[in-house]
Amino acid sequence: MKIATFNINGVKARLNALTDWLDEAQPDVVLCQEIKSVDEAFPREPFEDRGYNVETHGQKSFNGVAILSKLPLEDVTRGLPGDSDDEQARWIEATVVGDTHACRLCGLYLPNGNPAPGPKYDYKLAWMKRLEARARDLLAMEMPALMAGDYNIIPQAEDAAKPEAWIQDALFLPESRAAYRRILNLGFTEAFRAQVQAPGHYSFWDYQAGAWQRNNGIRIDHFLLTPQAADLMVSCTIDKEVRGRDKPSDHVPVVLEIAL
Repeated sequence: MKIATFNINGVKARLNALTDWLDEAQPDVVLCQEIKSVDEAFPREPFEDRGYNVETHGQKSFNGVAILSKLPLEDVTRGLPGDSDDEQARWIEATVVGDTHACRLCGLYLPNGNPAPGPKYDYKLAWMKRLEARARDLLAMEMPALMAGDYNIIPQAEDAAKPEAWIQDALFLPESRAAYRRILNLGFTEAFRAQVQAPGHYSFWDYQAGAWQRNNGIRIDHFLLTPQAADLMVSCTIDKEVRGRDKPSDHVPVVLEIAL
């Protein structure tokens, strides 16, 4: 099974870019972030015509997450547990059943947190505490499960072309990275780094200052796998060349192959 995470930076603005990639890559499941659409305005038809079931958790103009799946989606839930007052659409989960295993899929769009310090950074850290609690619950289920999406976290210096430029940024501050490591250290496998240890691999390039042309990127889109899911992992790759296409997102897909 091929499962991808893709921050599309506006489903309407990137509709052609997304459908072209779907036709080419043929993923079974896509966890999308930054759809920037309310649920009722999400353009379902182009995806349903391609055989995808569509589940969304949308918000006008900002944020928003979705799952596109060629397999039925069961037990769909929306919103990260732990704060009933949180109105930001950043979390969606569902279960898919493969040939031999069921897998709990959690799609996330973690807060950016800038400017830091400040209320946006406080929200990011509080959100990550809730994410850690949900991560513990997933581990306790003792089944294949994954949390994938735009984490807005640069885990290590080698995950940025110019780490010195990010020292004061919420994506790379020590507190942010420590919160990420606490989740990882619960027993999750970070899929891409389990496959590739070398520097120079990125999933985001800003639209400004020729970042793509200079390969001035960062790696902030991640798959975290429970031990049961990690045992089934076949590969994890970054579909880098998508960034060089017409009207692209500033992110590219990260694709996990898993023997479900």
